[in-house]
Amino acid sequence: MSPRLPNVWRVALQAGVGGLLVLVTGAPLGLRPPRLGAGLRSGSAAAAGAATAIAATTSMPVVRLSMFERELPTSVSGWLLLRIPVGTVWAEEAAFRAALATAGAGAFGKSGSRLLQAAAFGLSHIADARATGEPVVATVLVTGIGGWLFGWLADRSGSLVAPLLVHLAINEAGAVAALAVQRRSWNSSQVQGSAPLRPYTC
Repeated sequence: MSPRLPNVWRVALQAGVGGLLVLVTGAPLGLRPPRLGAGLRSGSAAAAGAATAIAATTSMPVVRLSMFERELPTSVSGWLLLRIPVGTVWAEEAAFRAALATAGAGAFGKSGSRLLQAAAFGLSHIADARATGEPVVATVLVTGIGGWLFGWLADRSGSLVAPLLVHLAINEAGAVAALAVQRRSWNSSQVQGSAPLRPYTC
C-alpha cells in the first residue's frame, strides 16, 4: 500500500487485504496446538534475541544518529498499538509468509516459495524507503533477508505466530528506541535552552 494513504485507511486496507489473501489461498496459520505452542516457543525466543540486539545497537553513534533524524508519527499510541501490530506486522505476515508462501509452494516447492516471498517482501519496501529517504537497495536487501528468516521460522514451527512475534518485536523495539533517543535529545535541548524538537503525543 502507498505510504501516501491516510493512516487510518492504510491500516484498515493493509490488514484487510492480508486477511483476504489468507482466505483466498487457504493458507494454514498454525493457530491450534501443537503448532501454536511451537510457534510461541520459537517466536518468543527469537523475538527476545532480536529486541535485545536492537537495544544494544542504540549505543552505536551511527544508529543513534539515524534514530534521531527519523521522522516519527505525532500519535505514539496509534503507532505502537495499531499501525505497527495490525497495519504492518499482521498485514505483511499474512500476505507474504502465509498467502504468498502457500501459493508459491505449489509451483516452486517450500524452498522456492520462501525465496519468492522474501524477494517480494523486500521489493514491497521500495515505496516506504523512498518516502522516508532511506537507501532503497539496502532497504530491499535487509528486508528481503528478514523475510527469508521469517519464512524459515514459519516453516520450522508450522505456525505464523513465530514470525509474527519476531516481526512485532523488531518493529516495536526499533520504534521505542527511536522515541527514547528523540525524547532524550528534546529534554536536553530544553535544559540547554536550544531549539526544541517536536514533542510527541500519546
